[in-house]
Amino acid sequence: MSSPSTLESGGPGSGAFGGQISRESLSQQAYVAIRQSLMRSRLRPGQKLIARQVADELGISVTPVRESLLRLVSEHALALDDRGTVIVPDVTLARCVEIRDLRMLAEGEGAARAAARATDAEIAVLEQIHQRYMATELERNYEAALQENEDFHFTLCRMAGSRVLFGIVENLWIQFGPVLSYLYDGGRRPFHGRTHGHILVIEALRRRDPLEAREAIAQDILIGGQVVVEKLSAIAQPPMELT
Repeated sequence: MSSPSTLESGGPGSGAFGGQISRESLSQQAYVAIRQSLMRSRLRPGQKLIARQVADELGISVTPVRESLLRLVSEHALALDDRGTVIVPDVTLARCVEIRDLRMLAEGEGAARAAARATDAEIAVLEQIHQRYMATELERNYEAALQENEDFHFTLCRMAGSRVLFGIVENLWIQFGPVLSYLYDGGRRPFHGRTHGHILVIEALRRRDPLEAREAIAQDILIGGQVVVEKLSAIAQPPMELT
């Protein structure tokens, strides 16, 4: 893995966090902006988050940014290095597999509940999200693809009608998001040559089959995340140099 990089800002309103925010509830809005950047892989493992630089990009003062960063540290979404600098934590192979397996359980439950209560209109929305996702992949707009993929999973989970379950899934995504950027390293598409897991989920919802929906989203997470697992495995065990 490359050495940790320092967050660089292109000025107020530009960069990883999507623009400036208003003065109302600054700490909460900064928290949401940084959290979304984690989930959408705009921030990479090992990246340093300097409060002043983040504040300049969001167009606000340092204090609410510092509060939001420390809040995310307390939630284990961010970490402090030996010098007290906030960083995006590295995700080990073991932690990646643990989070992936927990996502399979939590999102599987969400998909099963969604299958029992989803309307035709909700399923149609989910299909539209998947179509946008596939279009962004074909265009090699991988940042947009990651965002559409998140939208698919979160929309499906919301269809389950459980705020508690959604909160659990969201927390797992915050921790897993930074390594999702590995999905497209080298331009590789996770489901190349096979039926995409999203399609299997949609078909299960249309059949109102909770068990099938649970299995479909679990397999989507398993297969889609295999690229990430392989990347972290390679980092953990670098190839031996020939002498």
